[in-house]
Amino acid sequence: MKLNKTTNNILIALLIAFSLTMIIYLTANSLAAKFDIVNEKYFSFFYPWQTHNPTTMAYVTAWVGYALHNISAWIIIFFAQKQKAKTTEKFQWFNWAMLATHLFFFGLHWLQTQIWYDGLAIAVPEVTSQGSVILMLVLILILETPRRGLILGKKVKFQKRFLQVIKQYHGYIITWGLIYTFWYHPMENTFGHLAGFFYMFVLLTQSVFLYNRAHFNKYWTFFLEILVLIHGTIVAIYQANGIWPMFAFGFGAMIILTQIYGLGLKPWTRRIISILFVLGMLAYYTFINNFIGINEVIRIPFIEFGLVFLFYLIFLGISLITNKVKRL
Repeated sequence: MKLNKTTNNILIALLIAFSLTMIIYLTANSLAAKFDIVNEKYFSFFYPWQTHNPTTMAYVTAWVGYALHNISAWIIIFFAQKQKAKTTEKFQWFNWAMLATHLFFFGLHWLQTQIWYDGLAIAVPEVTSQGSVILMLVLILILETPRRGLILGKKVKFQKRFLQVIKQYHGYIITWGLIYTFWYHPMENTFGHLAGFFYMFVLLTQSVFLYNRAHFNKYWTFFLEILVLIHGTIVAIYQANGIWPMFAFGFGAMIILTQIYGLGLKPWTRRIISILFVLGMLAYYTFINNFIGINEVIRIPFIEFGLVFLFYLIFLGISLITNKVKRL
């Protein structure tokens, strides 16, 4: 069966992401022997995969590598937008440029890990890396609102200018968040690191798919959004920290409340999926005899939806101040 160009691009992207993850898996075994790694969580948001005594070169190479990677990606986005490129199935110069940029800095970060180990984690807390991912998910919610609605298919009438600003600058912000997270972690081959890097590589593919039809494929974008559920749940189970239901049911609730409405499913199909989700959730909390713990389900939706409206209020506030200044 012959696949269309968009499907081919997506499959190749997944293959590249898997291959890069395998490189990390196969080359990180010697790191523990070469470096004095903390490997212990002293307090919340303390990142244990850093050395006890990071070198000056570790700081310099991590920050310089991150900055050059980020600036390079932003320059490509800027010139692609400036030329007002048309969306097509074929790769254009900026698609190839972005792919080459990410591959080059993958090699640079791999080398930096092998020689100095430490990433940005030696300078900034772990919450900043996690926060960048949350920011990405919230921006996607806003971007997709005109197409699928925000909650249960209901569309929120955001100001047109607000949506225009998010659309114009979301590429810069999301690319920053992903590259920042990429350079935050050393290229370790623990299960959590490998799963995280694979997810990161897949997400970075969206910047490669700039003005490419694959970027807007509803099944592909749905996969990118729900992958956080799979990644977060599996890593939490692996770490045995007891918070996996918050990720599984929290991000599952986001699928039921919002993301499923972008697939064009029939109403009865959405109802069946929603009912199965609710029954599964109730069955779990009944089985563990902890109905109080069911509050875990609303935490992630509360944060994501809350941030959507917080960003909108900030925009309205800035617009109000700007208009008053113009009048004066």
